[in-house]
Amino acid sequence: MTESYGLQRFSGRTALVTGAGGGIGSAIARRLASEGARVLVCDVNETAAKQVAEDIAGAGLLAEPLVFDLLDAEACANAVQDVVDRHGRLDVLVNNAGINRRGDLLSLTQQDWDLSFAVNVDALFHLCRAVLPHMIEAGGGAVVNTASQWGIYPAPGHIAYNVSKAAVVAFTKNLARDYAPHKIRVNAVAPGEVHTPMLESGLAQSGRTVADLDALVPFGRIGKPEEIAALVAFLASDEAPYICGSVVEITGAQAVA
Repeated sequence: MTESYGLQRFSGRTALVTGAGGGIGSAIARRLASEGARVLVCDVNETAAKQVAEDIAGAGLLAEPLVFDLLDAEACANAVQDVVDRHGRLDVLVNNAGINRRGDLLSLTQQDWDLSFAVNVDALFHLCRAVLPHMIEAGGGAVVNTASQWGIYPAPGHIAYNVSKAAVVAFTKNLARDYAPHKIRVNAVAPGEVHTPMLESGLAQSGRTVADLDALVPFGRIGKPEEIAALVAFLASDEAPYICGSVVEITGAQAVA
């Protein structure tokens, strides 16, 4: 279900959201669509991408699935070019796809480490290289990356995730400094714990519950995907014209779990 927020900040604009079949990504896709954007629902899970796009379209909004390999630079370039060819523009890129391989350094496999950086960092590199030339030609655009509170304040036992998300923070700030002269605003959100399928999977492994996590948050509960989506939409909109190179924490004042 896609709610209406009474805003049309993205009317006539096109947005690509990665990881849009998942909890936070689907909420971002729905929020942007509800505000008038044509949303490319990108996910490696074709079934999930199609379902989210169908749900959004079923509400009378604009969305379509877009399935390609984020780890393949050529596939990223081809997908972006296809979007621009068909719709004439790509105004907003939300790099949201990510994975969390848990463990300290000695318990991780080489594959865990490599895949964490491939999905959480390299995919941003490939997509931004594909999208930026179009945004430069158009005279501007907005990129919002999903980092993590743990990329700023590392949580124990998650070194691959923490370090890769710290790289997202650095990537965001570097990209913003380089492309602000082209009126391309690059920012990141850094959520704390958010109630998503990824979190549920982690809880199943750890034996903890959502109530256990709620008790750690001064606000009284962990975050909701829709709350992250609202922040992403603001940062991508014209209401944030001078916010560039920022990493905005959204944690309910939670210390690192």
